[in-house]
Amino acid sequence: MSSSDSSSVPPPHAPTEPADRGEDQTGGSAAQVPPPSPMPQAAPPIAPAPHPGIQPVRLPAPQSSFKQPFAKGFGAGLGLTVGAGAVALVLTVVSLLGMGLIGRTLGNVATSAQNSMSHVWGPANASNTLLAINISGVIDNTGSATLYSSATYGYEIADQLDALKADDYAGVVLLMDTPGGSISGARAIADAIVRYQERTGKKVVAYVQAMAASGGMYAMAPADLIISDYGTLIGSIGVIMGPFEYYRDVTGLTGNILTSGVITTGGITYEYLTQGTGKDFGNPFREMSEQERATYTNGIAIEYQQFVDYVAQHRGIPADRIVNELGAYLFDPQTAIDKGLVDEIMGRPDGFLRAAEVSGVDPSDTKVVSPAMPSGLAQLFGVQARVYGHNVPLSTVDGSTPTSSICVGSPTVLAFAGDFTSVCGG
Repeated sequence: MSSSDSSSVPPPHAPTEPADRGEDQTGGSAAQVPPPSPMPQAAPPIAPAPHPGIQPVRLPAPQSSFKQPFAKGFGAGLGLTVGAGAVALVLTVVSLLGMGLIGRTLGNVATSAQNSMSHVWGPANASNTLLAINISGVIDNTGSATLYSSATYGYEIADQLDALKADDYAGVVLLMDTPGGSISGARAIADAIVRYQERTGKKVVAYVQAMAASGGMYAMAPADLIISDYGTLIGSIGVIMGPFEYYRDVTGLTGNILTSGVITTGGITYEYLTQGTGKDFGNPFREMSEQERATYTNGIAIEYQQFVDYVAQHRGIPADRIVNELGAYLFDPQTAIDKGLVDEIMGRPDGFLRAAEVSGVDPSDTKVVSPAMPSGLAQLFGVQARVYGHNVPLSTVDGSTPTSSICVGSPTVLAFAGDFTSVCGG
């Protein structure tokens, strides 16, 4: 082909090649190629048409995956907050339910601890049940101190009686073995017996196992029937206070932390009252005044009169006979019957049979149960290891030993009047 034909128009759809070689399209020598101009912003690629007559298609520009960062961050944070709140709400509900469950469990354990019972007498499968409540040791009103002798807390016994319903038991038996105690504790038991009788219509039988003196007589006076075992002591309707010590003509105090004493030329006296006192009443270094004596005697006389009236009312004994004839003496069972303090004498098995009869149930189909120590589970939950209404006496088995008053309680002067060699040797 000649050079003139090279300038002819190329056929349609024939691809053109860029003039990037060193010669022009006429075949002559090429001029110096100028440097390329800056590339414009690239447009989205155009897909080539695979066939003639088809228009090219413009592809969309690629989108970034990090679109609207604030909106997404806020949404994610809000989602986390809502999720955490929901979890916290669920945990709170579960916690409250758990606390309620634990609270109910502890309440049930405490209740079951007070309702723990031990079998005392009669067929275990008997249809009728009598509740036996022990009144043993010194009667106190309430307390938590541990003693070396047993004690009964009158307020707790009263709570037990007040909690009883008519259909709980066929009746109540008081097992008495007490030298007495506080007026308030004994009266609390007595009044609770009356409330139980009036509220339920059930009977209360008192069975004296060894002793029912003073506050014991007070506590069991309202019982429907009082039965005594053989060889018991019953009575002592009186009030006592003391002893009070008086060191006459003190010349000096002796002793140290281990020993103590007082030197007197006038001797030492001990005195019990039935009434009277001042602010420092009982001060061993001065005599009791007549006013103190009269004041305390009057107060004790009031308590004594209430005691007498209570026994007279519930035992049907004239009050003047109690004052002038019975006094504060302790009586054997037969004499107690003669005096009107006791109704019958019999051994314990017969006493339970009699209690069943008085309660209106078949003795052969009756059992006697008594409050018992709480279970190990109850103790694990903090329930005291003691029968409700009673203390836990210390035992010498675990190494504990009783001590004299010099080791416990308020300071006490140990005093002796006379020749020391008569008790201590030469």
